[in-house]
Amino acid sequence: MSQRPAPAGASHHGPGHDGPGHDGPAPAGAVRDAHGRLQAPKTRDVTVVGPLGGAGAAHAAAAARRGRSTALVAVGDAGAPERAVRAALAAAGVEVAPGPGDRLDDAARVRDAAALVSGARVVLLRCEAPDAVLLAAARLCTGLLVLDPAPPRPLPPELLRRTDLLVPGAAELAVLAGEEPAADVEGLVRQARAVRPDGTSVVTRGARGCVVVTPAGVAEVPAVPAGSGGAGAGGGFVAALTDALLRGAGLVQAARAAVAAGRDGPDGHDDGHDERDERGSGT
Repeated sequence: MSQRPAPAGASHHGPGHDGPGHDGPAPAGAVRDAHGRLQAPKTRDVTVVGPLGGAGAAHAAAAARRGRSTALVAVGDAGAPERAVRAALAAAGVEVAPGPGDRLDDAARVRDAAALVSGARVVLLRCEAPDAVLLAAARLCTGLLVLDPAPPRPLPPELLRRTDLLVPGAAELAVLAGEEPAADVEGLVRQARAVRPDGTSVVTRGARGCVVVTPAGVAEVPAVPAGSGGAGAGGGFVAALTDALLRGAGLVQAARAAVAAGRDGPDGHDDGHDERDERGSGT
């Protein structure tokens, strides 16, 4: 019944997840999955929740450039260039909600755009938005929930539990674990499993690739050699990862595609994981 892409080992919101259907009464004829979540018809590939001028918006534009039907639920104050940012996103093929000039608070904006969130095959969240916004979106998500926890901060246990795929750098993972950044792969794996014992994570390592951590095992994905042409698709690590999952790739295969693209960020520049991870790894 579900159309959500399913990376191997992903928790699908984890054991005990009560899902959006448990946050309110179910409509007549509603269908729930094995975890009790209401299933919604999928009307688009990717919905990003974040500020108009943030990295999440750039990821939305990158997904649209890859041919994905994409929406951005805009939260926060975009500042003076709002009209220009909206125009650029529209030109890239991104649907932006709400419209300009709304007076809703951020959590209400997410709830008002519930169809864009619940109808997406992938929902991408970043820590550019406050916890209340992230939780509101997570509770509405019926697709694959991907969380890029940057900028780093401690996060509510409910959000981590509802997340299907966590994509931190070493620095973000250390903050979530309440520890110093890990110096090696073994440390990254230990921290990832401490943060989400039954969860699935792809931990970026900058120029050294990434580590895929699932309940079933660990896979190291090395970096693509310079000059190999692998980064030509652009789009940044997270955008490339989700795009590969939407194409039906397995998680390790998707991570390889993301490593190949990750040194070119959402607008053709480094997406920030490299620099953060080089600082955070202590090596």
